[in-house]
Amino acid sequence: MNLSEMRATIRRDLHDEDTVNYRWTDDELDRHISHAVKDFSEAIPLEQKAVKATTAGSRTLDISDISDRIMVEAVEYPVDLFPAHFQRFSIWGNVLTLLGDLPDGSNTFVYYGKLHTLDVSGSTIPIIYSDLIVTGAAGYAAVEWALYAINRVNVGGKTTPEELLNWGRDKLTHFRSELKRLGRKNRVRVHSFFRPYHEIVSRSTDYGPG
Repeated sequence: MNLSEMRATIRRDLHDEDTVNYRWTDDELDRHISHAVKDFSEAIPLEQKAVKATTAGSRTLDISDISDRIMVEAVEYPVDLFPAHFQRFSIWGNVLTLLGDLPDGSNTFVYYGKLHTLDVSGSTIPIIYSDLIVTGAAGYAAVEWALYAINRVNVGGKTTPEELLNWGRDKLTHFRSELKRLGRKNRVRVHSFFRPYHEIVSRSTDYGPG
């Protein structure tokens, strides 16, 4: 679903299809769509892999050119081994520091998640989640308009903005609940890319008196 199709679907949900008297401009809806896409990306980022050259004898990598980065999942070094060899790492700003093997100047693979795109030419968001983006964007649009209109004269009656506000909040509640359920922070991992920097402490083993 591209941006134009997304916008049209949201207008249907908002009952805003009178082309000569839109309640929301295209720019306003695009801003709410962008908000929903950013929220979605934080929960389910677009998975990418970047090839980065190391500097011999240095553990640091400049990752400032990895644009729209949400998170870094793993760093493979040395590359092209089987099984793959993943490094422990830390990140401060745009500097990634390898905590394992000292690089020799060869390449690393950086596995990361980035912001999804949604524009007139298409989208990186899987089609099964299109309705979820619609829900979030419609919710943001409804809440913004209702909060603006609730203390103003409204030809639809005094309760119209309040009803729209409640509708929008319900949409956002569902949207955020689904993001929490689907999101990367709530997934149960059945594998690990790399050994964690801090050793896992058992919460069930009793080693007795020290």
